[in-house]
Amino acid sequence: MAARAYWQGQIRLALVSIPVEIYAATKSGAQIAFHQIHEPSGKRVRYEKIVPGLGPVKPEDIVKGYELSKGDYVLLEPEEIDAVKLESKKTLELTRFVDAADIDVLYYERPYYVVPADDLAEEAFIVLREALRRTKKVGLGQLAMRGREYIVSLKPCGRGMILETLRYADEVNRAQTYFRDIEDKVPDADLLDLAETLIEKKAGAFEPDSFHDRYVDALERLIEKKKKAKGRRILEDEEDVPAQRGGNVIDLMAALRKSVDSGGSGASSSKRKGTARKTSTAKAPASKAGASKAGTSKSSAKPKAPARKRA
Repeated sequence: MAARAYWQGQIRLALVSIPVEIYAATKSGAQIAFHQIHEPSGKRVRYEKIVPGLGPVKPEDIVKGYELSKGDYVLLEPEEIDAVKLESKKTLELTRFVDAADIDVLYYERPYYVVPADDLAEEAFIVLREALRRTKKVGLGQLAMRGREYIVSLKPCGRGMILETLRYADEVNRAQTYFRDIEDKVPDADLLDLAETLIEKKAGAFEPDSFHDRYVDALERLIEKKKKAKGRRILEDEEDVPAQRGGNVIDLMAALRKSVDSGGSGASSSKRKGTARKTSTAKAPASKAGASKAGTSKSSAKPKAPARKRA
């Protein structure tokens, strides 16, 4: 493989060891990098590592230190830190298997591709992959990489496997801290129906290629304008900025109805119309029966509100 392995070692399941290599599954997207510039001179601002009273110091003279008390440090050299013995630095032992749904999305951190290290490891690798796929389980263990030990999960992914680093429990804030002031009440049925219709109208497959970073595009346009302006200050014209949408929804029902009535995909729209026709047809006999029983003509029957039909 052209890419460089992020980690090399073995996966251990009881007495079975499988040599593997791990590669980063993600990469940084497009972004605009800015530097700090000294405006009067137009030169870039640089930073130097200095010691108070001594001035700038050489990089080779810098070591890591742990502060015991103010001004008192235990100094550690890179070789001493690298020599710390930890089995998970070279071995990922699968100690537990759980359902994927048992792991809250808050714990997932970063994905990596896992492949067998050589042809000899391939058979055992495939057996483990298919066993995880059949049992619909995710393997858990701990792995040391780049200066810290992670909880990791392992699951099948096509012909290979995906390893994902997980956060520890003390790294996740409790949701109750933020959600406890939200009222626990049942929403209005009509409002809920309209909201569901709006969601169905905009439903579709996840296509990551259909999204891109619009902020980067906007910054590139700004840089191009600034380059042509030769130092003149550039601010976006108000007509170029999308109109801000209302903050407080005064009439939620009206807002949802308007949202449902505007735009939408043809397939979802047809589906909604078909559902509406089916509902209307189902209710028609009851309406006729009610009108006949009351001895009233069809024209005198009270029409239902349009919103009710859509809901």
